[in-house]
Amino acid sequence: MVSSGVPALDKLLEMEGYPEKSAIMVTGAPGIGKEALSYWFTQSGLLQGDFCLYVTRLATREVLKDAKAFGLDFSQKVPFWIAREGGEVQYEHSDLAKLSYTVKDILRNNSGRRVRVVADVFSPLLLLNPPEHIYRFLSQLIADIKQYDSVFLATLEDGMHVPQVMAAMQALFDGVLELRVYEEGLNYVPILKVRKMLGIQPLPGFFNFAFTKTGMEIGAYVKHT
Repeated sequence: MVSSGVPALDKLLEMEGYPEKSAIMVTGAPGIGKEALSYWFTQSGLLQGDFCLYVTRLATREVLKDAKAFGLDFSQKVPFWIAREGGEVQYEHSDLAKLSYTVKDILRNNSGRRVRVVADVFSPLLLLNPPEHIYRFLSQLIADIKQYDSVFLATLEDGMHVPQVMAAMQALFDGVLELRVYEEGLNYVPILKVRKMLGIQPLPGFFNFAFTKTGMEIGAYVKHT
């Protein structure tokens, strides 16, 4: 297994992490904390000596600033960036073929190490391209990444895409984590659901979670689906 970087999540998954050679999607509304799971996953890989590729529509300084808000500091060990600004390679949303070739080339050059790939680009790509184009692109990208000793983690904004598109995208992944906010009287409770995960039986409910200075806490089962 490959650690998620969040001990509480590893424990919840009953496997001490994500399955090897798997693709994991994290869905949720903007600002709920999807990116934080990407940061911890990346940091865990860097500390273990994995090759970490981070593909983002943002500038690297924006990602680093946001990661710092969750208590992470990439100043000593940093991933390989494909980013709008500040990365080793500039991210261009208008050329999917080039992006696919670039990722494959980077992975091929680092094939001797375990690989972690993080991408936060698919919601914008779905807004700028026909969904069937992104489906084919993502399907091939996942197949390419799985040729290596790798785990691929992607985020997708909930509420921005029609249910059919969300279902089609999730079907491509081996695991789907859903973050949402549950209204409980006058309170709003952040909750997590494991929609599916290769190698484990379905978990039948939602679990509350909270961010702390040292990571993420996941509480007891809170409600049936």
